[in-house]
Amino acid sequence: MNERALARSVLGGAAQGAVIATQEALSFWGGVDPTTACVIDVHHPLHGVCLTGAILMMPSSRGSCTGSGVLLDLVLNGRAPAALIFSEAEDVLTLGALIASELFGKSLPVLRLAPQAFAALASAKAARISDTAIDADGLSLSVSPPANGALELADADRAMLGGQGGIAVQQAMRIICAMAVQQGARSLVDVTQAHIDGCIYASPANLTFAEKMAELGARVRVPTTMNAISVDRANWQTQGVAHDFGDPAARLADAYVRMGCRPTFTCSPYLLDSAPKSGEAVAWAESNAVIFANSVLGARTAKHPDFLDLCIALTGRAPLSGVYLDEHRKARRIIDVEVPSGVDDAFWPLVGYLAGHAAPDRIPLLRGLGTARPSRDDLKALCAAFGTTSAAPMLHVEGVTPEADGASAADADHVVITRADLAAAWKNLNAGPEEVELVAIGSPHASLEECRALAAVLDGRTRHPDAAVIVTAGNAVIADARTDGTLALLEQSGVQVVPDLCWCSISEPVFPTRTRAVMTNSGKYAHYGPGLSGRAVRLGSLADCVTAALTGRVPARLPAWLS
Repeated sequence: MNERALARSVLGGAAQGAVIATQEALSFWGGVDPTTACVIDVHHPLHGVCLTGAILMMPSSRGSCTGSGVLLDLVLNGRAPAALIFSEAEDVLTLGALIASELFGKSLPVLRLAPQAFAALASAKAARISDTAIDADGLSLSVSPPANGALELADADRAMLGGQGGIAVQQAMRIICAMAVQQGARSLVDVTQAHIDGCIYASPANLTFAEKMAELGARVRVPTTMNAISVDRANWQTQGVAHDFGDPAARLADAYVRMGCRPTFTCSPYLLDSAPKSGEAVAWAESNAVIFANSVLGARTAKHPDFLDLCIALTGRAPLSGVYLDEHRKARRIIDVEVPSGVDDAFWPLVGYLAGHAAPDRIPLLRGLGTARPSRDDLKALCAAFGTTSAAPMLHVEGVTPEADGASAADADHVVITRADLAAAWKNLNAGPEEVELVAIGSPHASLEECRALAAVLDGRTRHPDAAVIVTAGNAVIADARTDGTLALLEQSGVQVVPDLCWCSISEPVFPTRTRAVMTNSGKYAHYGPGLSGRAVRLGSLADCVTAALTGRVPARLPAWLS
């Protein structure tokens, strides 16, 4: 095998540094501290490692679409890796590096290596990269230039590229076309709506980008909803949020509203009346929303990185690649799940989390779950947890999701999730102390049905004085809960229902500062929470969450269905 033909440049540039290699994908948002460039994902093998100046090698990224914003901030502040090397397709971090180059003139090389070359380079201590070669410890790899595919553009696309519609639209179309080429797309596709994830104040770079585009006159062309933001927009000043955080977070939200986005401020846009229909091509960012839209609704959207979401909203056009196309919606891994009898709601985030680990780089078909009859909220929890551990934009559940029949590709392989796997994952996500000072519900944002279920299990009882209970939900759900009396019942039990924020963007003092341990029914927050909050986070059922709320403690034990 000629190693000299197995490396391709995605974004060019020169770099040198120590090689940091991992076989496990990493989400930069929730996994890397933007102020230090240290890995904060406590479940990742690189936990505690600083990435600044390193040649970072991993199969791909995973998790949040907001990783592009974290990388851009690292680039703009001199804390980024020296280069990124992947062995598989990758969009989120690539887009962050592309924005750094296109809008800010700062290059960060991105390369893709074939498996043999990746394995060889991963054992090196240091490497030097140029536009034409990688040299490391006696290994020399010839680097092929970036892909230069023929992209068929409509007349309207060419007009936007030529400046019709203004500078912001022109820049947006340049970025879309660049991403389309590196994805191997041959053309673009119309989308009917967009959902913006980049309105979370993950780093100052998100604000820099949004205000720059707004100042250039950017205006969305298709109906565009907004993700949860980083402050309670109307109340952050009275809540004691520091001005140096609250002000830029609010300005970021305002910039997107000025560009014509709807201030929906929810990470569960599928709960809105505007949720897309089966077969509808949309452009959503926010990992859980993308997976739910494709898997449960049968809509079509790639897992668009932050910044690309706005570019598509400004043009109404997206690269026609990935799961927009029938052939890329097939399952390439079949996962048989050993389903214990009598499972409760905690089963679904747990199996989603494990399914992501079992299919980190491909769409799976989950078999054996149909008899457990998951609700939409169960599927919501499953999709969100899957998105924390997998880069795939969708999954299928046999007998449940709309495209599951005939979903598996001819070359699909097989794995099994056993009861032992479920028990081991439960212990891994439930390693905190028995005493709990905070119960976290609503990651992703709670539905009206989830709010009603919490009120029903509380049954009028008041929370323990040392255990705060916070539910994050979209304004539309909160309004419905107020109308039907659910909100009043929750508040009578001492539950705080917070709009605009979600658990993955909440910060002190809205996040109670005295908290040492958190109980949640979210697999997504059980994974990200320790790194984001610095606290122990335990996964449990809704009943476990209520036990914690009423008593301030929950025994650390396997659920009855795993005992």
